[in-house]
Amino acid sequence: MPIAKSLMPNLCGLFVAGLALGLFAGCKTESSSSNMESAPPSAAVAPAAASMPAPVAPPVRIKAGLTSSYTDSEDNVWLPDQGFTDGDTTERAEDLQIANTKDPALYRTERYSMTSFSYPVPNGKYIVKLHFAETFEGISGPGDRVFSFKVQGQEFKDFDVWVKAGGQQRAYVETVHVEVSNGHLDITFTPKMENPEINGIEILPES
Repeated sequence: MPIAKSLMPNLCGLFVAGLALGLFAGCKTESSSSNMESAPPSAAVAPAAASMPAPVAPPVRIKAGLTSSYTDSEDNVWLPDQGFTDGDTTERAEDLQIANTKDPALYRTERYSMTSFSYPVPNGKYIVKLHFAETFEGISGPGDRVFSFKVQGQEFKDFDVWVKAGGQQRAYVETVHVEVSNGHLDITFTPKMENPEINGIEILPES
């Protein structure tokens, strides 16, 4: 039995050492696991910001009511109808005569019954030209179509295309000097008699 007695302390010592080692390893694993859960996931990606239309450097010309581009008598290219809120478009006969213009085709298409127009441009000063002609056969004289509009807050109240142009099928251009500070040019339209109408919009840099 002397051998058995001498082994007993050694076995006890080994058992205690093994138990301590196991406990230490367990603590390390738990600590490591805890750190993994609290750390932010490295693969997380922030959602992309919604893309906004980039400002377009003028000159910008838009032909209301047209679905394709148009080149005028001075080789200026007009973009198809865009930027309007609400309303509808119409097109008159190709041989409809329009006075006071070298480009009668510009006034043979229109947008009507719209409530607003907005177009992205860099901040700065601009000349805005609004093109009108009364071509609707249902309008027979002054007062039949009256509406108001605002260009960058500048109000044109009780606007009558017939009166401004001097009659039916005659072109009229309203020129407005504006300053843009919010990245887009805004126009609003308010009906009074009949619907607002427009044939084209030019946004030109102020020289």
